[in-house]
Amino acid sequence: MKKLVVSTGAGISAESGMMTYRDAGGLWDNYPVMEVASAEGFAANPPLIHQFYSNMRKKMTAGVMPNAAHKGLVELEKDFDVHVITQNVDDLHERAGSKNVLHLHGELMKVRSMRHPERVYALPCDELTDKGLETTVDTRDPYGDAVRPHIVFFGESVPNFEPACHLVQQADILVIIGTSLVVYPAAALLQYAKRGTPIYYIDPKPAAVPSWVTVIPKKATEGVADLITLLRQ
Repeated sequence: MKKLVVSTGAGISAESGMMTYRDAGGLWDNYPVMEVASAEGFAANPPLIHQFYSNMRKKMTAGVMPNAAHKGLVELEKDFDVHVITQNVDDLHERAGSKNVLHLHGELMKVRSMRHPERVYALPCDELTDKGLETTVDTRDPYGDAVRPHIVFFGESVPNFEPACHLVQQADILVIIGTSLVVYPAAALLQYAKRGTPIYYIDPKPAAVPSWVTVIPKKATEGVADLITLLRQ
């Protein structure tokens, strides 16, 4: 079975109601990015960080559902060994049923110990002092350690980038969906594909890409439907 590796960005979740950072009306219009998404911002104002990500969790669980693009990738698992690499921190791929998902930038529905980052907790969690989806600077894990969002902030390393590169190197087919191709290191994944690997790029406002990349200039739900047709021909 051929290995189909899919790299997804904010565009695939936008149709589910998750605000993107970069588009007009996106999160960066409402919050200064360095205050809520950087290591410096967390160090300067931890309560704001906890509040911001607690609010995002509540939004995601209040009716945000996987869309046809997420479900289409699951449909492709009938024909391919599908592996998803996502820049998104939501869990919509998992909720749609994708079996193999690698998160580059962390996971919104998880927190981790600040002293022992290998201790990761999925929310809601009875092991934490705050048992719901909201956390604060006073939230503690079973060992008494403070926790933080399980998010890769700007200014921090991306631990899953190397495994992601390895997946792309193994790909028989590479698909890129809903990303501006300007956020590094994720944007560099394209460069790790083997020479001659078929590459498809789905985005309504696609960035400039090499001529051998097949561009599908549509939003994710429409583009994934087209992709399924192309791959099954």
